[in-house]
Amino acid sequence: MLKSVLALSLLAPTTVLAQGVSSSADLLADAKDDRWSVGVAVAVRDSPYVGEGTRVRPLPLVTYDGDRFFWRGISGGVHLVQSEAFSLDAVLAGRFDGFDIRDLSRAGLARNGLDATILEDRDDALDAGLAASWRGSAGELKVSALADVTNASGGYELAVDYAYALQWGRTTVVPGAGVRWMSSDLVNYYYGTLDEEVRRGAPRYQPGSAVVPQVSISFSRPVGEKWRVLGGVDYRFLPSELTHSPLLEPDTNGSAGVRLGISRSF
Repeated sequence: MLKSVLALSLLAPTTVLAQGVSSSADLLADAKDDRWSVGVAVAVRDSPYVGEGTRVRPLPLVTYDGDRFFWRGISGGVHLVQSEAFSLDAVLAGRFDGFDIRDLSRAGLARNGLDATILEDRDDALDAGLAASWRGSAGELKVSALADVTNASGGYELAVDYAYALQWGRTTVVPGAGVRWMSSDLVNYYYGTLDEEVRRGAPRYQPGSAVVPQVSISFSRPVGEKWRVLGGVDYRFLPSELTHSPLLEPDTNGSAGVRLGISRSF
């Protein structure tokens, strides 16, 4: 049975906008019954934030798939209900949408009407929630609901993802598509100006909730008996609520990411 690994961001989440719990697997684990795999990966994302440029992050690839518990990259959880065609999981997932103001361009922020000296960093977060998956000959559909339990933004996200695995020789290729609805608290925190920043003189920008579509394609290829090369690319289409943010580069329409890693199964 093919096992999928949750999204790794550049997240950052990716990034990421939320990394979330994606059916469009960014990395694929060994198709054998080995429960453990360990490896490393590099995630690269074109950041939409003013002057930040390209984010490059090394990531550990630690995967465990048990009968009850699982850990996949930067996410994990418990199988509440599990069968060949359906699973319901309680999950924890890292959200790496945060940034440090010092990594952004002061001149670029000024052109967007923001004074960097009165702005605050945005923190990464840990999300918790539920994810339900349906699997069959037509692919996999996953629906998830996650909320920020660290109170960085205090927001939540609802997501629907679809993926279909294709086999080309020894290589598995997984195209996928999904859409995420992000609550107003979540969007306002990562893409708007905070109340304390407004009190210091920043213009108020609180766009409210937003819908973010995404497409991706991932691959996995074995190298010998135990090793596997993994990778993927994705593109997130940013709606106007986000692209009009003064924290973002002007004329930004989306964000692209690339991941590449290697792992060994046990």
